[in-house]
Amino acid sequence: MKTSRRSFVKKSSSAAAAAFLLPNFSIGKPGVSANSKLNIALIGAGGIAAQAYKGFENENIVALCDIDSRQFPAHMAGTPAFNDFRVMLDKMGKDIDAVCVNTPDHTHFVATMDAMQRGKHVFTQKPLTHNIWQARTLKKAKDRYKVVTNMGNQGHTYDGIRAMREWYEADMFGQVREVHMGHPGPKFESKYFARPSQIPPKKQRVPKEVNWKLWLGPNKKTNYNEIYHPLSWRGFYEFGLGQLGDWFCHIGDGPVWILDLYEPTVVECVERGPSMEGMLPDYSVVRWDFPVRGNKAPCSMYWYDGIANGGPSLKQPEEWDMEERKSGSFWYGDKQNAFLDERSNNPRLATRKSDEIFKENVIIKEKYPRVEMGPHKEWVNAIKNGGPEPGSNFDYAAPMTEVALIGVLAQRFGGKIEWDAKNMRITNRPELNAYIKEPVRRGWEYGEDLW
Repeated sequence: MKTSRRSFVKKSSSAAAAAFLLPNFSIGKPGVSANSKLNIALIGAGGIAAQAYKGFENENIVALCDIDSRQFPAHMAGTPAFNDFRVMLDKMGKDIDAVCVNTPDHTHFVATMDAMQRGKHVFTQKPLTHNIWQARTLKKAKDRYKVVTNMGNQGHTYDGIRAMREWYEADMFGQVREVHMGHPGPKFESKYFARPSQIPPKKQRVPKEVNWKLWLGPNKKTNYNEIYHPLSWRGFYEFGLGQLGDWFCHIGDGPVWILDLYEPTVVECVERGPSMEGMLPDYSVVRWDFPVRGNKAPCSMYWYDGIANGGPSLKQPEEWDMEERKSGSFWYGDKQNAFLDERSNNPRLATRKSDEIFKENVIIKEKYPRVEMGPHKEWVNAIKNGGPEPGSNFDYAAPMTEVALIGVLAQRFGGKIEWDAKNMRITNRPELNAYIKEPVRRGWEYGEDLW
């Protein structure tokens, strides 16, 4: 497999914060009209792909790929099926307009890059990538290949995140100096975060339906165990990014986008519960420190998880008089405090009375266009109609995911990280820079020539 299927010249990327200004977008592939149906291929046919089947109900799903033949749904019988996305794109590339990536985190990047290099529009599930170098490379690739991109954090299409930004820009809160957010999981007895009896997990026979080598993709050789596939890979840092990686792109979406929280200078895991080697901890509290951003004051953002496992409760304002919230984000402003739910939706002020009075008496003009569809259809609309560009396109999704990823490193290894975002380096703990760009197995190198 070649590292690149096209030659290209380096070009500077646009600022991430400008991505949500919803510019008109011209599709890069001719021949797709607003009245025609897109031909879409899915990489990853089970699990979260259920959202794709619904989101693409008015388009043509022309090919499916999954390393596990048990994941192909009965209702798609007859659709060409593959276990290697590279083979699928080689054989059917001329019949495919766009690709939706629904794989585990550690293979998001390779599948997405391969599709982009072939000129295919791409929709990738969150979190966008498994490491920071990959995120920046996908942002470069978007600029180079001129394809329509989107990441699957549904809340970015909801009205609530737009309303919260309009409230903030109308100076409802004053300067926001702290945000406290989190999620009560992980639930280790659940199918998503099951823990093995030992590390490494006991070697098991690979089921005949599974191509384990392809599941590993760019990662090092690892023995098969059913705890990894199909669902519990999230708890292992080699493959997933824990509860923080799973939920930050929803809960952190509002704070990052509205407050311009893109480049922290310090990230610290201020509290961490026990963990098995290479797995997420029982609980953690992570803090990101952001300097002045234009006219915005310095801000610290906190993440809490593992509340259900003995971790600290999500900090909420003293005046909060509604139901206790174990997920979502509390915003601490100079004028008043506020809240967004776990999908960065349903904004409210910190007391029931103030929230009711505000919503009944204050009119804040809508500034940001509403999206009357979920992220899959938003993406399709951008491809077929030339815009507006999806809100979570890679110009936004990549730097937002990067904030999550540097937080995951602090959670994983504990302690403080001093982050030089401009040079993409950890300055106080150079040994951790090995995780900014992780090694890959031979044959899985992508994106090197973008740098």
